[in-house]
Order: sequence, then structure tokens, then C-alpha cells
Amino acid sequence: MSSTSSIENATSSFEWLEGALIVIKENLAIFSASEYSKVADLVKKYVECNQKKPEDFFNCLNNKSSKRSIDYILLGFSLEHGIGTIPNLKRAFLEFRKAANADNSFGQFFLGRCYYNGIGTKQDREKAFELYLKAAEAGDSDAEYSLAVCYDNGEGTMKNSEKAFELYSKAAEAGHTMAQLNLALCYLYGRGTTKNSEKAFQLYSKAAEAGHTTAQFNLALCHANGKGTTKNSEKAFQLYSKATEAGHTLAQYNLAVCYDNGEGTTKNSEKAFQLYLKAAEAGHTTAQYNLANCYLNGEGTTKNSEKAFERFSKAAEAGHTKAQLNLAACYLNGEGTKKNSEKAFQLYSKAAKAGNTTAQYNLALFYRNGWGIRKNLEKAFELFSKAAGAGDLNAQFNLAACYQNGEGTTKNSEKAFELYSKAAKAGDLKAQLNLAACYANGEGTTKNSEKVFELYSKAAKAGDLNAQFNLALCYVNGIGTTKNLAKAFELFSKAAEAGHTIAQYNLAVCYASGRGTTKNSEKAFELYSKAAEAGHTLAQHDLALCYLDGEGTTKNSEKAFELFSKAAEAGHKTAQFNLAAFYANGEGTTKNLEKAFELFSKAAGAGDVNAQYYLANCYANGEGTTKNLEKAFKLYSKAAEAGHTLALHDLALCYLYGRGTTKNEKKAFEMDGKLRKI
Repeated sequence: MSSTSSIENATSSFEWLEGALIVIKENLAIFSASEYSKVADLVKKYVECNQKKPEDFFNCLNNKSSKRSIDYILLGFSLEHGIGTIPNLKRAFLEFRKAANADNSFGQFFLGRCYYNGIGTKQDREKAFELYLKAAEAGDSDAEYSLAVCYDNGEGTMKNSEKAFELYSKAAEAGHTMAQLNLALCYLYGRGTTKNSEKAFQLYSKAAEAGHTTAQFNLALCHANGKGTTKNSEKAFQLYSKATEAGHTLAQYNLAVCYDNGEGTTKNSEKAFQLYLKAAEAGHTTAQYNLANCYLNGEGTTKNSEKAFERFSKAAEAGHTKAQLNLAACYLNGEGTKKNSEKAFQLYSKAAKAGNTTAQYNLALFYRNGWGIRKNLEKAFELFSKAAGAGDLNAQFNLAACYQNGEGTTKNSEKAFELYSKAAKAGDLKAQLNLAACYANGEGTTKNSEKVFELYSKAAKAGDLNAQFNLALCYVNGIGTTKNLAKAFELFSKAAEAGHTIAQYNLAVCYASGRGTTKNSEKAFELYSKAAEAGHTLAQHDLALCYLDGEGTTKNSEKAFELFSKAAEAGHKTAQFNLAAFYANGEGTTKNLEKAFELFSKAAGAGDVNAQYYLANCYANGEGTTKNLEKAFKLYSKAAEAGHTLALHDLALCYLYGRGTTKNEKKAFEMDGKLRKI
């Protein structure tokens, strides 16, 4: 901020120079050390107000035959900041020293500054402290403030928070704005004094009223967080706005957050985006990160993955961990850039090294799956352990899986159970499901059906589809609860509506059989269709049966053939048998005995008894293959052993007529006796 009262016309040469010194003195108290160039700008403005050029100002000082202390100070200041001349730090130091040697407290302060910052001389904080002390003892408020900073940070002297507080108080009383701000911090954090948020709030208010931008920002923080005052988002918003107008970067960022979240104002994504952009351009790292998210999600601006990638890159370079994670995800998914697993791995490694739990978890996934790096289950286990120890639920779940499956460590069901329990307790739904499975199978714990039911109930209530499905099965089979088909039907319905394929299939079965609901072939057909489309093999098979028998739809052999084919390809043995029958009879397709033989063989090999019987017929009659009575006999025997009636009948005939075996009437009659009993 500027001190406008000092920028007035001077009537004489003496007043002109005195006025310039007042401008410096008044404004040094307002600006932080990093902003002293602004004080130089105000001096230039003052000179121009007096219808002079900066060169005239410098020459007037430089050419004076008899110089006073203030002349040396002004000359030193001009040489330091290049007012009317080329900057010359060495000479500036010498001019300040002349003023200090003349026992001028302001000159001592400026010389102290030179030693403190290494301006025109070698940096020497001890020397700076001595000079600040001299000037402060003479009552110079700038020196009091600077001396307090030395005590506060332990620079040039031993750290002494109490001394710092005392000196900040002294300078603040004299109206030194920067001292007021630092004094407020002392009260806020209890540095050198008792914590007193109310006092801090008062000091920020004082400086903010005087138009100090940083004070306005800090006062906004007090209102936002209820520090020293009642929480007031609207007040915070107003003060952030004021400080933003003055170009305060942190205020720009915080104002953007207000618009982003609708805090103290109406939510406005466009406004938030503009402010994030401003703050990001000024180098604010988190603003860069938030700006990237705006581009990524199309919030307040058009969606732009390339722009998002660019901003994540900038924030990541500045060490922003979340940006590193998001940038890694960009490389991993090829968002805004080309897919690059190696780059993603490097970024996760960087963030993981810095102790970021999410990065450790993701890096573990890389090692486990061999993404952009050689697969290393031991390394994955190590990283899951680290992240799990820091409380990451996903890591706890995966670490449990490592122990359960013996991946990267020795198999340990008890450890797995313990970790699933921990993550489940913290609300991890996947962990609740796996913990339920542990109780169901007695893995790492004693079998406990009631616990199984309890855990599925918990996860189902939280909306987990798999839990809803498994809970339905508990009601179907009476696991940990009383059998309740109506309840099972209700849960299958819930999960099916949300797109759970297996639930859709089971719900179809409920409608087809009237289990827990009224029998409804049309509904069953509709649900089989949905699940079949999603690739569910059993649904494909049962849907084929619907088309075959005209259940819930019009009979359609071609459709049935098509669906049996799909299920058969997926290894469904009954589908393979039915498809073979279609080829054998030319139903829904052209008759093809060779194809029928091939499919009967597949299904028979998978243990389908009907297929074994029909395959025996193929060998007995030479259908789709060479006639082979011995093979036929063996297959009839196998199917008969499994209780297949027709196979038992044909096996009796084999013994009676000696087909594929030695004639044995006794055996034949024995088989016949068995048949009569059926």
C-alpha cells in the first residue's frame, strides 16, 4: 500500500529532500523486506509530484558540497534502487555507513539492512544485529522491528521469543504496520507470550483498516476459521476480495476457493477458474493444481485434458504431491498426453519417497502388476505395508490379500484376517466382503455364519452390490439367518436394478421358478436377456432354453442355437450337449453329425452324463465318427454307473448280444432287473 499523505508538493529544496525521507520512513513500516522496491517506486512518484525528474533528485543529492546524514541516507537509497542513476550497491553501502557513523539511527538501520542482506558488502547477521540494537535504543521503530525479527529467528543472536514479542510490541505501538502483523502472529501462536486470538484479531483489524493488504488477508483467515472472532464466511469473502484487488496472490487463491465451494458467496465455477488462473500465473502451486482440475473436469471452463496435464506438470515440478499423483494418472491413462507407464512410475516413486501414502499404495500396484517396471511382489508387499501402517484402507486390504495368497510374503491367514478386520472396521466395503468370506470358509478364524450375515448386511446397507447379492444368497440358503426367499428376491432385485449381472441371473431364476415372488416367464426372459448380453454363461444357456421352449417369448430355434453356441464356447457342458443335439437333429442350424460328435465329446469329457450316453450312440451307430462298439460299451457303462436309465438299457443289450464286450446273458438280465426297479 502507499502512504498518500507523504506524496505532496514541497516548497523548498530542503523540504523536498525531507519529504522524500518521510516517504521512505512511513512506507518501510508498511512493506515487507521483499517489497522494498515498492518504497522506491513511491519515492519516484513523490519526485514526479514535485515536477522533478529522478535524475534531478539524485544529482541534487550527489552534487551537494556539504551533506547531512539524511542526504547520505537518500543517496544510499537512490544508489540501492537506481533512482535517477544506475544501481551501485557498494557505493550505497558506503553512503549508509557515513550516516551511521554520524550516529544517525535511521542510517544505522539502513547499514544494518546492508549487513543483514549482504547489500554492497559481505552478509554479516551479527553486525546487522549490533546496528539494529543501536538504532532501536535510539527509538527507531524500523530498527525495533528488524531487531525483533533477529530475536524471533535467532539471526545474529540467540533466539529469544520473549525479546522478539517485546520489541514487536514497542514498534507496533509506534504505528509500525509490519510489527503489528508479526505481533499478531505472536498472539496467534503463543510465541513469546500467552496465546490470545482476540488480540491477534484486533491487531489485524487495525492494520487492515489502514489498508494493509496482508493484514486484510490475515483478518480474512481469522473470520474464515473463527480465530479471535466468530466464524463469518461472508466477512472472510469480503476481505479476500479487497486483498485480491490489491494483487495479493494468496488472497486470490482463497477467494477462488470461496467461489469454488460457495463459501461466503454464491458458488461460481467461472469466477473460481479465473482467480485460480491469476494466482497460478503468479506462481501459486496449489492454484496451479486446482486449475488443472478445472481443466480436467470442465469446471468453470471447457474441458481440456492437454491443459490439465500442462498445469499438473507445473505444480508437480514445484513439488506439489497431489499434482505428482494426478500427473502420474495422466501418464498412466494417456490423459492429455501419451500413455507412459515409466513416467507414471517415476512420479509415484517421487511422491512415495516423500512419504505420500497414496503414492506408496499406487507404486505397490505397479510392482505387483509389473506396470512400467519388472514385477516384484516382495517390493509390492513392502510398500503395501508402509501405506497400510499409515492407515491407508486400500493398502490394508491389499496387504491382507498378500498374506491370504502368499504374495511377496509367507501365506498367513491369521494376518490376512486381522488386516481385513481393521479395514472393514474403518468402513472399507471390499474388506467387509473378504472378511465375510474368511468367516464363511474359516480362514484365519473360526467359521461363523452369523458374522458372515452381519458383514454382508453392513456392506449391503452401504450400497455395495456384491454384498447385496451375497446377502440374498444368505437368505436363500439360511446362512447366519432364517431362510427367507421373499427377502432374497428383494435383494436380488436391488442389485439387479443397479446392473449386477449375477443378481440379474438369480432374479430371473426367481421369476422362472416363482421363488420369493409370483412366477413370471416374461420377467424371467427379460432378465436372462440382460445378463446374457453382459456375457453371463448360465444366463445365455437358460435364455436359449426360453427360446427353445417358448417360455416368456416366442419359440425360436435359431436364437436358441446362437445362445447355446455362446455358452458352449465358454465351456458350459450342458450347453455343449444341447448344441450337439441341435447339430444332430438339424435344429436351428444345418444337420452336422461330425459337429454333434465333437460337442458330445467335449461335454462328456466335462462329466455330462447325457452327453456320455449320446456319444456312446455316436460310436454304436457310426454317426459323425467311425463305428466303435468297444468305445460305445465303455461310455454306456460310465453313464449307467451315474444312473442314466437309457444307458443302463443299452448296456444290457450290449451284454445280451455281445456288442463291444463278451456276451453275458447273466449280466444282461441283471441290468434288466435294475431297470424294472426304476
